[in-house]
Amino acid sequence: MKVLTYPSGKLSGVISVPGDKSISHRAIMFASLASGTTKVTNFLAGEDCLSTIDAFKAMGVEITRNNDSVQIKSNGVNGLKEPLEPINLGNSGTTARLLMGILSALPFHFTLFGDASLTKRPMDRITNPLKKMGAIIDGREDGKYLPIAIRGTNLKPIDYHTPMKSAQVKSGVLLAGLLTDGVTTVTEDTKTRDHTENMLKAFGAKINVDGTKISIDGNHPLHACDIEVPGDISSAAFFLVAATIIEGSEITIKDVGLNPTRSGIIDVLQLMGANIRVEENRQVGGELIGDIVVKSSNIQSAVIEGDIIPRIIDEIPIIALMATQAEGTTIIKDAEELRFKETDRIDSVVSTLSALGASIEATADGMIIKGKTKLHGNITKSFGDHRIGMMIAIASLLTDEKVELEDEACIAVSYPTFFNDLDRLISN
Repeated sequence: MKVLTYPSGKLSGVISVPGDKSISHRAIMFASLASGTTKVTNFLAGEDCLSTIDAFKAMGVEITRNNDSVQIKSNGVNGLKEPLEPINLGNSGTTARLLMGILSALPFHFTLFGDASLTKRPMDRITNPLKKMGAIIDGREDGKYLPIAIRGTNLKPIDYHTPMKSAQVKSGVLLAGLLTDGVTTVTEDTKTRDHTENMLKAFGAKINVDGTKISIDGNHPLHACDIEVPGDISSAAFFLVAATIIEGSEITIKDVGLNPTRSGIIDVLQLMGANIRVEENRQVGGELIGDIVVKSSNIQSAVIEGDIIPRIIDEIPIIALMATQAEGTTIIKDAEELRFKETDRIDSVVSTLSALGASIEATADGMIIKGKTKLHGNITKSFGDHRIGMMIAIASLLTDEKVELEDEACIAVSYPTFFNDLDRLISN
């Protein structure tokens, strides 16, 4: 239990947030499939990404880490070995769904398991298309839930239309296609985060992107290349919102990833009237990077729906908190994917903010939040979800009363230094 009391209020100063979680995962995976030595800098050393490292170490890849710098020496796909033991994925849904695409095409047997939270998350969204490619996968409820066993085999290419807005599903199918003879194509209704496409190109894959249609040529070898991981905008979002809603605040966050498929939080902040600007854009490895400056603002409610939802899916908890401090009623729609995250984030956000005094109700695909509302203290829990835990910490800045947070340790999944950075911004 962590007691959250921040009577000083306003935030000021300059910080850098940890490396992007999605990109850190992919850097380890693709480097392990490539021939040669890859160096990854600003790697997110959170628990989820460490699960990805452990998975490939179990397959014989030589990986060494020094804080946020990682070196991967690999002999390519043919250098991978059958693991001696089941692979523990911890809490990492990204590791699970992307790894299944790779393992299904390797000539080995694998068993995957995870923690209590991951064991409840649906995996059939990736196992179903992989089975259409000929994958041999079994598990609880016919491979819907972990633990899952995979007998790798020769797959056939597929032309797949994703039924949900999920970059993990898209990426898992593309990675299976990478290791399969022929051309595999994935088509989406709405473009989701495209880190897989960007980084596969950097490693030399033959991949073609035409709007929301992505095709990859199979069995084309990857070659090592160095990767600089930008700061994670999903982590930055918590402080961007905090500075917006807490009077007298002004902060700068350096070297943040600004990939257009991920930067929807900036659009939402601007839509609601936040005083925010982006500076010093540059590009590294197909990823835009820049500094973000935000000042406290009087914000207005908004309707948030449609194509922007995949671009803010991880930021909706903190957007919901922001909406409690906006004038008017904010409506979030088309976000049913939140029900399949580390927890049911619609229900957990609504129950948590309600306990703190917010006027908020759940809908089937989102929530309705009435502002402006004064929050109060209470005993809260993270539900084992790092983003709910960080949302609660930011909410505690809005009240002089004590907020108690159970299971704050889960925040280390994506932001091990979160409380250090929060303390630094408040103490300036």
